Amino acid sequence: MMPMIPTPDAIPTSWGYFQFFLLLTFPLHLFFMNSLLGSTGVALYAHFKGDDESKGLAYELAKVIPLLVALTVNFGVAPLLFVQVLYGHLFYASSILMGLFWILIVPILLIAYYATYWYDFKFAALGRAGILVLGCGYLLFLLVGFFISNNMTMMLHPEGWSAYLETSSGTLLNSGDTTLWPRYLHSMVGATAIGGLFVALYGRFLARTKPGVGALATRVGLKLFMVLTLLQVAVGGWFLMALPRELMLLFMGRNSLATASFMVSLLLMLVALFAAWRQRVYLASAAGALLVVAMVFMRDFLRGGYLKEVFSMEMLQVVPEYSPLLFFLVTLVIGLILVVWMIRAALTRCET
Repeated sequence: MMPMIPTPDAIPTSWGYFQFFLLLTFPLHLFFMNSLLGSTGVALYAHFKGDDESKGLAYELAKVIPLLVALTVNFGVAPLLFVQVLYGHLFYASSILMGLFWILIVPILLIAYYATYWYDFKFAALGRAGILVLGCGYLLFLLVGFFISNNMTMMLHPEGWSAYLETSSGTLLNSGDTTLWPRYLHSMVGATAIGGLFVALYGRFLARTKPGVGALATRVGLKLFMVLTLLQVAVGGWFLMALPRELMLLFMGRNSLATASFMVSLLLMLVALFAAWRQRVYLASAAGALLVVAMVFMRDFLRGGYLKEVFSMEMLQVVPEYSPLLFFLVTLVIGLILVVWMIRAALTRCET
């Protein structure tokens, strides 16, 4: 083990349980994060366009965006905790290296969250200025995404942590990593594309009471998905080519499961594009959701490939203590029940 890598902490039960819950909860977080970015992007477009129907769509999205922020943050807690359990000695080290930026995520999110509520509650009074308010929030969301991408890539490169010896100000960024920008753009472009499918689905819901606005939401959401997914092909290709050769080959046959995940992702992308082109919202959304899950598995294979020389799950020492896991399961079930109630309450508000 490299001298600068801390010793992993002991875990209370087998690492397989935590890996399972990480792969279970992370896609849930991504569904809401994608919906947030897609809804915000469409709301900005609709508000800028300015005709009555577009303004109606922007207003309807304004009512759900604050809820999506809350769901994104809350559903991000569980996977972040599981990452800390499994990779804590790496994650904490990279968080310290970029400590100033990592701490800034909290106030940045608070400001962005406030901007979405301001946009919602003062929609009519803001007028065209609403574009600036929501646009500020959107840019701040993208900034948070960059900081998270930076941390998640820095933890994979302990050989670069020695830079801390030259500057201990907590302002290090992983700018020397050639995969940082393609990885970040791959995440944000893909997230916004999948978010377009959420807007299309929401349009089907709105069509029951506001046919014109609902049809516009479905049309714009599907178009956003198709355009950004085609762009994602180029960005994803850039990301794949930027990977070290031995890691790229994981998805080209060297690792059968990683290759299968890659091939399934390509197939699901084609199915989702075809369904969106044919205006089949539910099929496109189902394929898009499965695509997110497949990409999560690819991400996990890539992380394992980066760390195989310095860390494996078998290094984690188990000190049996099952009560924290049981407590998590109970609170997870209660939390899901409350979230379902909250979503139903929000949809009821949107119908009024």
